[in-house]
Amino acid sequence: MEILKNIKKNALIILIITIIVMYFVLAKDFSLIIDNLQNLDLKYIFIGFICFFIYIIIHSYVVYKTVNQKDKFTFKESIKHNIIVQFFNGITPFQTGGQPMEIYMLSKHNINLSKATNYILQNFIFYQIALVLFGFIAVIINYFLHLFPKAPVLKELVLIGFLVNTFVALFLILISISKKFTHNIIFNVIKLLHKMHLIKDLEKTLKKYEKILVEFHQCTEDLQKNKSLFILGVSLNFIGLIFLYIIPLFIVYSLNDFKSLNIVNTLTTSAYVMIMASFVPIPGASGGIEYSYTKFFGNFLSTSKTSTTLLLWRFITYYLGMFLGAIMFNLDKEKQI
Repeated sequence: MEILKNIKKNALIILIITIIVMYFVLAKDFSLIIDNLQNLDLKYIFIGFICFFIYIIIHSYVVYKTVNQKDKFTFKESIKHNIIVQFFNGITPFQTGGQPMEIYMLSKHNINLSKATNYILQNFIFYQIALVLFGFIAVIINYFLHLFPKAPVLKELVLIGFLVNTFVALFLILISISKKFTHNIIFNVIKLLHKMHLIKDLEKTLKKYEKILVEFHQCTEDLQKNKSLFILGVSLNFIGLIFLYIIPLFIVYSLNDFKSLNIVNTLTTSAYVMIMASFVPIPGASGGIEYSYTKFFGNFLSTSKTSTTLLLWRFITYYLGMFLGAIMFNLDKEKQI
């Protein structure tokens, strides 16, 4: 019941913010935006949808390959899980709801908690490294091309976001490979919770998590030996980001504009927008991500085209995934009843 209350609360927050953001987006050049939407070349919008689903499929395949190193797990189930994760990522700040939900779903396939946690952590590391690599390339490209003269402040904030994402990737790698580091963090947290009277039996809890940590690092050691999986995971996540980040290019093409954007500035700008989104502590980064999109892509597009493409891009990359994830989650929940 508590989870459902939080889902409803976050959904209401997203709805309110979306209405406010859409008002400001549509307030200027409303007639031009409507005209743009009425004259779309839908084949390019369809390509945008295909790119999004390829991104989902690639990420699902990486999870599938990781889990199947030790446990049986179908590719079909992995895709279903990933779609559901889109919903939980979308309704939680900083996309923090997806990983716990995915661990829970894996546990329903008779995969124990430590293994499930390890699989999802490894995949998050693959994704985070790919994200940092992409961000690094984007920063280097912008250093030489100076793509965003109209957004100097945001451009500097992106550098901070890039460093934060790099720190997160290094922190996760350290948790995976250092038993002592992970042990100290977990056990100090447990002792702190005991002092706050949130944990009653300290010794029992410490023994429980000692066992989980042993299993967790055993899985980690096995995966460390499989360097091909690491290379595959990072490479495929990088390719997946290309498909996700290229979507604005096809949306602009749907407006019969084939000059404003190219592959390089689209991928670089999308990377900057997504790095900025990591700063926004609101479900779906609502408000902040729309602002950064208009400021960065506004360097290449007119105000009306920027607003039009924002509406379509946000639907394809965020609301569509949330909508499909909510449907899939409810269908999956009904099967278990």
